[in-house]
Amino acid sequence: MIITIDGPAATGKTSVSRQVAERLHFTYFDTGAMYRAFTWFFLKSQVAVEQIEELKKLVDQFSFRIETKGHSKKYFVEDKDVTEEIRSYLVTSHVSEVSAIDCVRSKLLDIQRQYAIEGDFVFEGRDLGTVVFPQAEIKIFLTADPCVRAERRLAELLAQYPKEEIELARQSMLADLLKRDHCDSNRLNAPLKCPPDAYRIDTSTLTLNEVVEQIIQFTVEKYPEKIP
Repeated sequence: MIITIDGPAATGKTSVSRQVAERLHFTYFDTGAMYRAFTWFFLKSQVAVEQIEELKKLVDQFSFRIETKGHSKKYFVEDKDVTEEIRSYLVTSHVSEVSAIDCVRSKLLDIQRQYAIEGDFVFEGRDLGTVVFPQAEIKIFLTADPCVRAERRLAELLAQYPKEEIELARQSMLADLLKRDHCDSNRLNAPLKCPPDAYRIDTSTLTLNEVVEQIIQFTVEKYPEKIP
């Protein structure tokens, strides 16, 4: 069984997806981490977005794997643990542009589908219910007020990195999120949009537990025979 949880940045997708997977005893897959890992790889290469042939070679060289220990996951590019580095402000500011490139999405889409061949999964991302897994049994789309999302993202970054490192980003956080929304929603290849058959939740004023409970309840009601 596949549950997809899509939506723009800072709507709570990661925390919600993890808890839903844990509650249902499913495997959680963060597709955003995979795109961030490739973006990290891309930035290290110093290949320009316009260098299509070089970019295709880079995509072919990309080696990504996940190690799971208990409830935590480590992300690797080749043998390099990039779990922390892919959450940096540098990667965050470039991931939307890099993710929109056709050859990148095609390669990473194949990786996602390979992981889902066996088992029950909660997949988190932006185009999962529309492009990657249109056959998914449960599709969730999370939204939230842009100002709320900007506050959440800033708090995230402040918790992980020294304040002085992102102080300059404080005023531009909302603008950055809106710019990313526009880019994600208007790209030609697999744009961010709510699947017509998705259960839509506005997380602006809801707690994490309230969002998770809504998804669990919706899933149990729709597929009682598939839920342990």
